[in-house]
Amino acid sequence: MGLLPYLDKHKIEAGCDEAGRGCLAGPVVAAAVILPKDFEHELLNDSKKLSEKQRNLLRPIIEENAVAWAVAFVDNEEIDAINILNASFEAMHRAIKQLKTTPEHLLIDGNRFKPYPEIKHDCIVKGDGKYLSIAAASVLAKTHRDEWMENAAEEYPDYAWSKNKGYPTKAHREAIKAHGTTPYHRNSFRLLVEEQLSLGF
Repeated sequence: MGLLPYLDKHKIEAGCDEAGRGCLAGPVVAAAVILPKDFEHELLNDSKKLSEKQRNLLRPIIEENAVAWAVAFVDNEEIDAINILNASFEAMHRAIKQLKTTPEHLLIDGNRFKPYPEIKHDCIVKGDGKYLSIAAASVLAKTHRDEWMENAAEEYPDYAWSKNKGYPTKAHREAIKAHGTTPYHRNSFRLLVEEQLSLGF
């Protein structure tokens, strides 16, 4: 069965999703997308089920065909200040605010959301595998964030961000252990594994 085009046919719906919540470095990035009611694309699915090549193919198709779309970033310093959950909500709010068309209803991927002023929302667990607009938002959030991390990797090549995109891979943690942190690391996160943290105590 394919993804659903909308929850309420009679409302302007925006799908919202974020990328990078579990990363050790870089921003959390959210996207909000309003698709035409008749939008279809055989590839479009939860971005985690797509290859990098497929996501990069879909990104311009979504951006060109959407009624409106927006992407917003909350950087690592702000994540450290307000915590990752609040930073995720903040990124979504910023994306929604930037939309050129104001939505009447929000479809939020996940089980929690901080209500956006004057727009009703539904939280949909694994929504990026259920609704086209959330899947589209997941693709935009992921591709824009990956692009940011690839640029940051040129600045700090020791951490293999072009491969791991800031996620807590073994190689990423080893690089932190060897080279320390960068200005893009989230200092409120456990950057080293617990065994490493307990060394010498």
